[in-house]
Amino acid sequence: MILKMELGPSSYDIVVERGSLGKLKTYLELQRKVLVVTDDGIPEKYVKSVLSQCNDAVLLTFPHGDKSKSLTNYEKILSTLVDNSFSRSDVVIALGGGMVSDLAGFAASSYMRGMDFYIIPTTLLSQVDASIGGKVAVNFKGYKNLVGAFYQPKKVVIDLDTLKTLDERLFNEGLAEAIKVGTTNSLSLFELIEKSENIHEDIDKIVTMSLMIKKSIVEKDEKESWLRQTLNYGHTVGHAIESLSEGKLYHGECVSIGMLYLISDDSRDRLKKVLVKYNLPTIDQFASEELIQVITHDKKAKDETVTVCYVEEIGKNKLKRLSVSELKKLIEEYKKI
Repeated sequence: MILKMELGPSSYDIVVERGSLGKLKTYLELQRKVLVVTDDGIPEKYVKSVLSQCNDAVLLTFPHGDKSKSLTNYEKILSTLVDNSFSRSDVVIALGGGMVSDLAGFAASSYMRGMDFYIIPTTLLSQVDASIGGKVAVNFKGYKNLVGAFYQPKKVVIDLDTLKTLDERLFNEGLAEAIKVGTTNSLSLFELIEKSENIHEDIDKIVTMSLMIKKSIVEKDEKESWLRQTLNYGHTVGHAIESLSEGKLYHGECVSIGMLYLISDDSRDRLKKVLVKYNLPTIDQFASEELIQVITHDKKAKDETVTVCYVEEIGKNKLKRLSVSELKKLIEEYKKI
């Protein structure tokens, strides 16, 4: 299946096909210099497969984990591009999860004022979320994605066979992002995950539905002026938890907890049961004051207010601008449950 992200001159194809990792030349322009950026958690066979299909490739591998999404590693990518005489007509491939695509994409967006990059997401989290939409960034001074840009890839190739090598925890954290999409925008997607008797048999449909929903939202609001902020559901509090946990919790696990702060009481129990079904966390150990301090330094905070996505009922959402005190009250109320 090929989905088309319709963004005018920045439009691109999203290829969703099992086995596509082994036939990249069918979809990508690899007859040029290629920088492959990956992390040390990606199976070696995936890296070798990509390199074997390139005529002139340079490999750059970073330690896995969100700490690698730094200005230091951004500079390492730029240095590698310079040292190997890459031009604007060459290409960067991000092979791996969301950390890799954010980091590599940000470097590609700024090298020589912009060069091509492809994304080959190999984790469920990146396949349903980070691989499309053009958000690229690095963390800075302890804050998630504080320095970045909107820069669209030239193509995304998703091989669902790569999910076979994920351990259960990594698979489930990616599922949290799909649950997020269902909770805010699609009752049918939520119910598919909720009622699934074998999540691995249903994953092709879950990924495709998640992509189609996110694609539709991004096409209407590429630069996140309003509608696209619904995709931040769970992230307002979740990013704060992620920053404070210092790597002990994965991104999707933090989003899992973050969703439960901003949902009606009637829908919260239903969402919580689904999260528990997939061994996702539902509580954190941080004080409300700690969370608020991080949130108010986040990009979403403006003039002592924070824009949040709130869910009244599963499948529907509402964007609200809350004062810091109103948000703190919601956080404190959930912690009392």
